[in-house]
Amino acid sequence: MIHEGKFFQELKNSISREVEIIKEMNSFFNNLESHDQEEKDMVFSQTSSLKKLLKKENDNILIALNKISLVKPLQNSQIHSKLPRSQIRTLLLKDQSKTSNENFLMPQTKKKKNFIEKISQKRSLYKKFSLKKFEKDTLKRIGKKEKEIVGKKTKKPSTYVSLANRLFSNVSSSLIEKGMFKNLNENLSRTNREFLLKGYVSIILFTTLLSVIAGIFTFTFFLFFNIQIAFPFITMTSDLFMTRFLKVFWILFAVPIATFSFAYFYPALEKDSLEKRINQELPFATINMAAISGSMINPTEIFSIIVSTKEYPILEKEFIKIINGMNVLGYDLITVLRNSAFHSPSKKLADLLNGIATTVNSGGDLGKFFDERAKNLLFEYDLEKEKSTRAAETFMDIYISVVIATPMILMLLLIMMQISGLGISLSTGMITLIMVLGVTAINIVFLSFLHIKQSNE
Repeated sequence: MIHEGKFFQELKNSISREVEIIKEMNSFFNNLESHDQEEKDMVFSQTSSLKKLLKKENDNILIALNKISLVKPLQNSQIHSKLPRSQIRTLLLKDQSKTSNENFLMPQTKKKKNFIEKISQKRSLYKKFSLKKFEKDTLKRIGKKEKEIVGKKTKKPSTYVSLANRLFSNVSSSLIEKGMFKNLNENLSRTNREFLLKGYVSIILFTTLLSVIAGIFTFTFFLFFNIQIAFPFITMTSDLFMTRFLKVFWILFAVPIATFSFAYFYPALEKDSLEKRINQELPFATINMAAISGSMINPTEIFSIIVSTKEYPILEKEFIKIINGMNVLGYDLITVLRNSAFHSPSKKLADLLNGIATTVNSGGDLGKFFDERAKNLLFEYDLEKEKSTRAAETFMDIYISVVIATPMILMLLLIMMQISGLGISLSTGMITLIMVLGVTAINIVFLSFLHIKQSNE
């Protein structure tokens, strides 16, 4: 029975090796289409070697099956029947002692034998298929695609958004059903913000409510206090109550209206900013698409290749929408391109997607289309850069005149007014403080403007 167990173990090892070989061959053929001709030749050479090894393991299985017998031999029972009872008893005692010793020693010896067999099998396999360095790198790159595990991405809304939806979801639904916020819906669909119209309207209403509360506190503060430049900076007002009320009551309306207007027009501003950033990346992405389409690749794979380069972070989000429309929603390429062009924040990107859909639908030359479109986009990109350069020169002249010339003239006027006693008479320290604060404020305004201008370009 010991020999029979050995044969069963050999059969099990051969079958497990065959399973590993088949899995390896399957991994090679699943990703075969995404490789060039040189890598395909390497894969075919490796699979031919694996086929030979698979055939050899099949032969080993047949040999192991022939050696295995499921019928228990009766030789020991026949011998024992011819012997007297005393000798049979001694033989049985010896057999029991042997089996007990074997059972006591089996776990350790079995583990050692299995471990040694696995090492010998791996060494023999590596000796037969010795790979070069570039072949190992290629196989690792092929195997990485199978090892990638796509986890389920769940993104929960923030506490602020959840509270806004809880308080104003019903009001938002009623306003949307009445036909309001149509322009907001169009602008919101052209941005990459993960908001539905109902949720964003709830956020607008909740933010406006908070601004009303903030406006009431601000109005109450300025109703009784003044803010001035000299120390102490906060003083009690000396005006009558009604006079002061008429001066500051506009705060109650200005703060909520400004908050509501900013929240309402923010998606439009975001769409314009996104359009400028897409237009910056689009000429260079079109050049890459022209080079890819020249290899007669499937048009649906062009967007996947551009996304995999990670060189165009803004366009990547738009192209992922196209890929999801085909792979997840099941639409055809023409329908997805038309829908993406309709919801695109950039007019140039919309024209490009519509042109791709028309070219693919009519059976035109996609590579030639990309070449011509890339030339036009690069020409427009150069014009935009030239305009921005001239605008920067103009702003530099304005900055020099405002920050250098204007404070000097203003300081001279204030000093002359102090000496002559005409108009507002300020001390030297107050004039210095006004100049320092004025220049600081102007610099902050210019730096903010340059930062916004640079982020939009």
